[in-house]
This record gives sequence, structure tokens and C-alpha cells, in this order.
Amino acid sequence: MKPVLLVLVFLSDEHRALVAESFEMIYAPNENLGADRANGTAQIAARGQDIRVVLTNGTNGLLATEIAALPRLELICTLGVGHENVDLAAASARGIPVCNAAGTNANAVADHAMAILLAAVRRIPFLNAGVRNGLWRDDIPRPPHVSGRRMGIFGLGAIGKAVARRAAGFDMEIGYHSRTRNDDSGYRWFDDLAGLAGWCDFLVIAAPGGKATYHAVDRQVLEALGPDGVLVNVARGTLVDTDAVADALRDKRIRAVALDVYENEPVPPAPLLEFENAVLTPHVGGISPQAIHASVVRFLENAEAHFAGKPLLTRVN
Repeated sequence: MKPVLLVLVFLSDEHRALVAESFEMIYAPNENLGADRANGTAQIAARGQDIRVVLTNGTNGLLATEIAALPRLELICTLGVGHENVDLAAASARGIPVCNAAGTNANAVADHAMAILLAAVRRIPFLNAGVRNGLWRDDIPRPPHVSGRRMGIFGLGAIGKAVARRAAGFDMEIGYHSRTRNDDSGYRWFDDLAGLAGWCDFLVIAAPGGKATYHAVDRQVLEALGPDGVLVNVARGTLVDTDAVADALRDKRIRAVALDVYENEPVPPAPLLEFENAVLTPHVGGISPQAIHASVVRFLENAEAHFAGKPLLTRVN
């Protein structure tokens, strides 16, 4: 008999079929990125005694009350890297391993980080719209170039390293701030985020979400980044103080922002919508077809290892 799996995130028909080869699957994706938990709550109430594995993501997570309602639960996995709303303490107290899909979407996110950085610095959305209304190059200030500048990266995990490799292709000098110093990287380490912001031209946020990094990019960091600085966030919206960013743009204390993630998703960040120099995309950095497939495969690999009594590939607790 196949183990019962509760899926709380969207899967394509193809991936549902792939997962169903190994599991009796209860497919109940939560709506509105976890704000409405009705689907999952209903299935936990109906089948909680049977569910052995949960597949979720960082935004939906799995609450302590939900874990408590699943007496046979033995494995929790997330699609993507994030796991900020999975209650790790509650899982660990029960001896339940939690795995993410670290590394499976790093290239997609890094590609997107560079794309929106270039768009912000070279003003691509403005120019694209302007041409359709008769804009010509003589009518605008010359946008700066990207190559040869300084990039600061907050969080030198798989995604941060992938961003750094791409930045090196633009002949950038690279610095970083992270919880642990990695001298083998060859990049310059800063012991605080404001110091990194003061040094770099472009500040890329690639650190984990959660309470420890809430509003890490605040008014002080933006002030340090300065009037020629550009902020890029491909991590979690909670790392950046949206109101502080809006004030910095309004006062021209930073040049531009490029955000694939923002607070209160999926609701657009209202304070930023008035600014032409705020490039916004709807949290798509890590969801290329290739990355999603790799993430589903990583879940299946972790599940296979778990049921075979082997070490898990990407355990986070």
C-alpha cells in the first residue's frame, strides 16, 4: 500500500502523475499563498489519521497545530528552498525530518536577479513603454551601465553563489554578508549589512526569510546604499521594509529597486506602484519549468531515502 501524501501546493498534471506513482495523493493546494488554509485544513480533519507525508512550500508552511493533528506524520518537504512557515520546533519535537529542495532553483533565481537588475539600471520597462509613445534616446538622461561595478550579496547560499558567478561575467567586484564567513569564496566579506550596502552599487538580497531577517533592509541600510544604489530582492518580501523603500525612492536616496518578492504577496506593494524606477515581478524567479521539475524530483528523492532508511539529501532541522 502506498503511503498517504498531503500536497498543499500547486502541481501540474504531469507532476501529480509522477508523484502518484509513489504515493496515495491528497491534492489540496491552499489558496492565496497560505492566507486561506481551508483546503488543507479540511483534508487534515478528514484524513489526518492516515497522512504520513506533507508536501508544502515556505509560504504555506505547516503549522504546529497542523502537525499535532497528523499523528502518523513522518516527513515534511517543501518545494523550493524556503521553509520559513514550517514549524521546525514542532516537527523536531516529534522527530519528524523536514527537507527543502535546496539548489534546484538556484540558477533560475540567479538568472532572474540579473534580469531585473539590468532592467532597473538600464530602465528597460520605461524605455519599452516610451518607444510605444514616440520616445527617442535624445529625450532622456543616459542610463548607466552595469559592468565593472560592485555587487553586494546578502546571503551566500546556493542562490547567492549563482548570482555571484553571473556578476563575475559582468566584471563586477563582489562582496557579501552572511551568517557564516566563507573565505574560500574569494569574495569580500562584510560583518554587517549596512557596511556591505555602503560599499556596493547593487545590493542583492538572497538570504532566508523568517523572524531573524525581518526588515533586515531598513532605512539605515537604504541610506548606506545611497543615491546611485540599486536594491534587488529575490529572497522573501519580509526582508525589505516596503515603506522605507518607498520613502527612499521618493526622496531620491536610492536610484532604483528590482523586486521579485514583496510583503503581503500576492497583493501588489501599493507604496511602490507610483515609481517608474521600481521594477516589480510576481515572485516568478524560481519557477521555470526546469526548476519546478527538479524540485519535485528532489522531493521524491528525499522521500525514497526516508522510506529506505537512508540519509536525506536536504534536511533542514
